Amino acid sequence: MAVSIARRPAASAPLLILTFLSTLIIHRSVAEIAESASTTQELPHRRFEYKYSFKGPHLAQTDGSIPFWLHTGNAIPSADQVRITPSLRSQRGSVWTKNKVKFEHWEAEVTFRVSGRGRMGADGLAVWFTTSQGLDGPVYGAADKWNGIGIFFDSFDNDGKKNNPAIIVVGNNGKLVYDHQNDGTTQALGTCLRDFRNKPYPVRARITYYKKTLTVMINNGFTPDKEDYEFCTKVDNMVIPSEGFFGLSAATGGLADDHDVLSFLLFRLTEPGQQPPPPESEIPKEEKDKYQEEFQNFQQELDKKKEEFQKEHPDVQGEPIEDLYETVNDREIRQVFEGQNRIHLEIKQLHRQLAMILDEQRRYVSVITDEISKKGTTAESGQVDSYNQQLGSVVATQQEVLRNLNELRNSFSESLKQISSAQHQGNAGSMGTYDTIQHFNDIKEHLHTVKRDVEHLVQRNAQNPAEKVLKCPELPPLPSCLSTVHFAIFIVVQSVLFFCYIMYKSQQEAAAKKFF
Repeated sequence: MAVSIARRPAASAPLLILTFLSTLIIHRSVAEIAESASTTQELPHRRFEYKYSFKGPHLAQTDGSIPFWLHTGNAIPSADQVRITPSLRSQRGSVWTKNKVKFEHWEAEVTFRVSGRGRMGADGLAVWFTTSQGLDGPVYGAADKWNGIGIFFDSFDNDGKKNNPAIIVVGNNGKLVYDHQNDGTTQALGTCLRDFRNKPYPVRARITYYKKTLTVMINNGFTPDKEDYEFCTKVDNMVIPSEGFFGLSAATGGLADDHDVLSFLLFRLTEPGQQPPPPESEIPKEEKDKYQEEFQNFQQELDKKKEEFQKEHPDVQGEPIEDLYETVNDREIRQVFEGQNRIHLEIKQLHRQLAMILDEQRRYVSVITDEISKKGTTAESGQVDSYNQQLGSVVATQQEVLRNLNELRNSFSESLKQISSAQHQGNAGSMGTYDTIQHFNDIKEHLHTVKRDVEHLVQRNAQNPAEKVLKCPELPPLPSCLSTVHFAIFIVVQSVLFFCYIMYKSQQEAAAKKFF
């Protein structure tokens, strides 16, 4: 009995452990299901607010302004992005909304790039929500002592603790001075270390303020996935002003980076039980009537211009609008024809240059034959044979050059014929694209052959012995006008005269001293 009593606890222990683990797993799964159900029920409604947003490709207008936004300092708007600061030292820039944001909950998505040549950059980028527009100041290009919230993308390590680049959330009631020396860590409500410089893809930040909770999510820019966000920081029980301006600012110091913002998208968040107000209720009736009247006037002017255009161009009536634009196939054929025309002009120019070279070679041959006839009548019999041999080799070389040039000229003529035939086939219709490409390849081969033959001719002419024959005869060395003996005598006489002059001068000075 003692043995059976001792074995019962050992046998029931695994059963108890399995029961406890199964109960724990079931409880956790039920909790997760409840939590997921509650989160899906509590997701807010999002509505895009275009008056507080900007993005490409038509971001800036022709005058350089951004619709519904104003830019100051060194900010440079373009069609695809806003360069808040260029990579120059001591630069400041910012962009701010012109109108105040008057809704309680919001979500902002910022797409930006921070790029520079060095391993370290400065100073950083900031996203603002404040009661007033901080157009210029020492805090990342914006004003200090702000009333609101600032999310700072700090890229320079001021305190030397090697905790940068970092993302810092700092709140202010309009009385605090930002702590630059410690990178704002003494005033930070939330922070995370993320390297956002020199990434292959744009970095994205999603900033959400919902039910007095500020959440910052970051897409680190390593992948093109726009929804690949990771958690950065979260601030609970945060009270910010109910109305304010959104802004983006940046600054550089001794080091410099390009701070480019590609887009800023703002969404209004509404609780699931509440429906967002319709867009018509936000616009006053007077402004709505004014806009409607302007639209009607514009529509009437557009109809009048259409009628005038149809009267001036009656043959354009009835044509589809697509025919007025160039298709992809037409553009490719036009580019092919333009390339053929350029090649045609180049070959014509080379043809003219070859004709000039042929004329010069013929002139050289005639000059050489004249020299042969003259030398045959005036020179002695011993020299005539050597001259005849040299001139014969020159004539043979020149004839070979002429023959090669004629071959080149014939190849150019064939290339011109091929180009003309290709253009004729191309004008007949757009079905000869393959033949046109084949003609291009043939022309390219002919041009390579011509280039190789010309280089060969240049080398042959450089080694041509005719240059030695056509040179003027060298004169025999003339005797030197001054021999070595004459030069030695001249030096001795000059030395004696100089010595005598010195002696005479010293005697004159000694005689003059006797009178004093």
